[in-house]
Formats: sequence, structure tokens, C-alpha cells
Amino acid sequence: MTYKSFIFKVLSIVFVVVISGASFIYYIDPLWLFGSSNEYNDVQTVIDERQQKTNFITYQPFDYDTLLIGSSRTTYINQHDFKDMNVYNFAVSNMSVREYNSFIEFAKERRGKEFDTIIIGLDFFKTSLDQSAAPRSLDSYKVKLNERFYRTKSLLSFDSLDYAYTNFKQSRKNEVVEERNYNRENVAVAKKIDSKTIATQTKEKIKKFKDVFYGKTYQYNPDYAIYMQELINNNPNTKFIVFTTPISTQLFEALVEEGRLSDYDRWLKDVTTVFGEVTNFMYPNSVTNDITNYFDGHHFYPPVGTLIAQSLSNDSKANIPADFGVKVTAQNIEEHLAMVHQKAEQLK
Repeated sequence: MTYKSFIFKVLSIVFVVVISGASFIYYIDPLWLFGSSNEYNDVQTVIDERQQKTNFITYQPFDYDTLLIGSSRTTYINQHDFKDMNVYNFAVSNMSVREYNSFIEFAKERRGKEFDTIIIGLDFFKTSLDQSAAPRSLDSYKVKLNERFYRTKSLLSFDSLDYAYTNFKQSRKNEVVEERNYNRENVAVAKKIDSKTIATQTKEKIKKFKDVFYGKTYQYNPDYAIYMQELINNNPNTKFIVFTTPISTQLFEALVEEGRLSDYDRWLKDVTTVFGEVTNFMYPNSVTNDITNYFDGHHFYPPVGTLIAQSLSNDSKANIPADFGVKVTAQNIEEHLAMVHQKAEQLK
């Protein structure tokens, strides 16, 4: 074999390997850059939701009239469960209220105009200075999107190949193996776990919330209402639908035990003042009392998300528990808070 023929064979092998790997990454599309959809990529692992969802919005058709934003709790709401709305779920893990504006502005830029409706899931634990004081945005992700040959480089990445193989294995078995997996329709699902594991994870989550989020270091952010008002100011022609995310009654009890009920009251009053109304799901009721609706007392399973979507879109055909969700306005907020306090007293 001559030196030239050897080099040619080596380069040919390298070329075939590279093309094969890139084709596989394209076919599985773990970073949501190409829109490929098939039976071998219908269970997608979460790599970085901010990056994956901004990739989707940038490179796929984006003709949605409604945007849904919020934290990881809101990711479990199926965007297709809203009646008479074409919704894109742009919720991501650990989203701060300081990020809401940048997410909305990014999606608006891609759509080319304001949204008809913006639905916002609000979490009480994100009201603290610790969780909402630092400015956060999508700027770093937008920079990555503007990198030269961004999509091409993803096809040549060993990390992308590893992610693609993980998705391939999960999709081939058609099983959910993680706390959150997505399908190609941007619908999140969660692995079902046994009651003993739920109890353990709930106990751990309650301890964390008492120590970190509801504890002595908690301080309500006095600028919280200002952040919310900014969203309205920047979207004057948009209808806002706002709701609170329903935590388990056990976790709500921890909030009460840590003396945060007055902050909870302030939060609902701030939100009601800014938006005019809020649908509150975060109080003891038949859904939150059932710990099997959660896998850790903090995140609800998707069927609860379906109830939320049906309630918010006034689906008259839905079978929503009568005590799940109250539309709170300036006219009934005091009555509603009195009801919540009464339920909180019963937990003691």
C-alpha cells in the first residue's frame, strides 16, 4: 500500500465516521435545532431547556398566538390542553421572575409581533430577594445562537452525539426514565414512581424548602410588583392570564409553619393589583391534598397540569374538581385569604 493510498483510506474512514455521526445527531436532534421527528427521538432528555427551547423557537416555524412561561412546575402543563389557544410552553427549570421579560421579548421578536395572550405560572418561593433580586436574562443564549456555524458545529460535537445516543436508547424502549423527558411536541412527562419514593422525596423537599426557601433568610422582594408591571408595560396589547402553581398541601403546611402566610397574602395582593386577577391553585384542596399527584410534593404530575390548562381556558367539558382553583380579584381577595387562613389553621 502506498503512502498516498493509506492517507486516502484513513481520510475516507474519518469522513464516513464524521458524516455518520453528524447524520445520527441530525436524525435524533437532541438540541432541537433541525425539527427531525421520528420513532427514535420521541423521548428527549433535558439538556438545557433554555437552549433547547430557544433553538426550537429560532429554527422551527413559530406561529403560536399564546406564550406560556414559568418555572419547572409549569413545564408539566401540556401546551395542547388549552382550549381555543395555540400555546407554546416556554417554561424552563428554575426560571426567575427577572427572566420573564427577556423570554417574552425573545419570543415576540421571533413571532414578529405581540402575543394575543401570555399565560404566566407564578411560584411563591420565587418571591424572595434571594430568588428574584439578581438580574437574569436569555442574553447568553442569544449570543450562542448568533455564533458562526452554530448548527453545523453541533453536528460535530461529541456531547451532541452522546445526547443523541441517550435519546435513541430511551425512544427505542419508549420509556420515561427521568424526572422530566419531552416528546417532539414540546410536551413534558415525568417518570412514575412508587408511593414510598414519593414520601421520601417529599420529606426531602420539605426540609429543603424550610431550610432554603421558607426559612429565616426569606425576605419578600419589595420590587416584585414592579417586575410584573414591566411585563404589562412592554405588552400593552396582550391579554395576561396569571395563575399560581399548586404545591402539595404538605409543602404548603411547611410554608405556614415557617411563618410565611403573611408574605403569601402580600404576594397574592401584589399580583391581583398588577394584573387585575389571578387564578389561585396554591392552597389546600382536593388536588393538593392527594400526594400521589406529585412526585416530590413540589412538582405535580402532568394530569394536574391538564386540569390547570382546562381551568384557565374555561373548558366547560373538563372534569375539574370544584375546589381546585379560585379566580381572585380585588372584590373577593379578602374573602379568599380568609378561607386560606382557615384551611391553614386546620393544618396545625
